[in-house]
Amino acid sequence: MPELKEGDTAPDFTLPTDEGSVSLSALKGKSVVFYFYPKDDTSGCTVEAQDFTSKLADFKKAGAEVIGVSKDSVKKHANFRKKYDLAHTLGSDEAGEVLEHYGVWVEKSMYGRKYMGIERATFLIGGDGRIKHVWRKVKVTGHAQEVLNAVKAG
Repeated sequence: MPELKEGDTAPDFTLPTDEGSVSLSALKGKSVVFYFYPKDDTSGCTVEAQDFTSKLADFKKAGAEVIGVSKDSVKKHANFRKKYDLAHTLGSDEAGEVLEHYGVWVEKSMYGRKYMGIERATFLIGGDGRIKHVWRKVKVTGHAQEVLNAVKAG
């Protein structure tokens, strides 16, 4: 599958959440910050989720929805949101189909061992359904602010 880039049409998705479900087509007309992270309740992922939540009012003011996605179950997402008082939506992609469509299910390497996992990545999708910006191999510190700046820049 070719790598998604700016200007491409974002693949539609519908994912279960702890509050029902979320789909890209239902958010047409709004900007969507669609971020992928490896696992609930791990250090980097927790910091990233807290950063997005702390800036959620600013994202909403700029007309953007924030959705985080991992392979964790809806129940794990609910516990994660409750434990850290996370206010934005977390989609569960246990089957990994959306991860595949967005090209973030990749081979990783740790301590010389290769395995498949989620690349920390963020896609800014415009109200027209096109990808406006892509961040790959995201470093958590300052990332939510960088994405917010891009949303505000239009």
